[in-house]
Amino acid sequence: MPTLAIVGAGPGMGLAIARTFGKRGFDVALIARTEEKLNALVDQLAQEGITAAAFPADVLDRPSLTTALDAVAARFGSIDVLEYSPAPHSPVPGLTMVTPSGVTVENLQPQIEYTFYGAVTAARSVLPAMREAGAGTLLFTTGGGSINPVPMFGNVNAAAGALRNWVLNLHNELAGSGVYAAHVAISTWIGDNGPEGIPAATPEQIAPLYWDLHEHRDQPEAVFTG
Repeated sequence: MPTLAIVGAGPGMGLAIARTFGKRGFDVALIARTEEKLNALVDQLAQEGITAAAFPADVLDRPSLTTALDAVAARFGSIDVLEYSPAPHSPVPGLTMVTPSGVTVENLQPQIEYTFYGAVTAARSVLPAMREAGAGTLLFTTGGGSINPVPMFGNVNAAAGALRNWVLNLHNELAGSGVYAAHVAISTWIGDNGPEGIPAATPEQIAPLYWDLHEHRDQPEAVFTG
């Protein structure tokens, strides 16, 4: 059975992506900070006939992320698809949002650690085995501000923009290797209803995009606009 590892798994996009791949024959490894919440998702997926397991780790603690991904490979035999999309749905210590003129090294560094360094760590954990196998998919998610930044997310968008640039370049490097990397920018409010004037989409509406990228492997980036 192929295996999908989701870094930043939660009850929204993570669960929807897990279902999308799980219903197509994938085992699912869920990685996030809180074991109790992960176990609830594992139970929910099990009720739907999807094999899943929890691997607690904090993307701000890079050794713990590497350990978790190593444990996934040991448990399931391989990681065939990595999806990276940590999103601070609840306050994360050290993460704040500021405008571009309010950006400092002190409030930018944690965003880079969370968004960019975590992604690099995850990729370096799985890439050697994927290169050896000549197969694998790496998908990295940001908000639409990585492409079209907005002032209220001055430091968040800067870190996401760095991740996007790196993923697009990784896609170029891996061309012809059998390993595929792509960036996903979600340019909608995720949920049933967003703030007035902002388009919204449910995780279930967005998740099939990830499967399409994995299947077709023909573009470095996809932007979901609803």
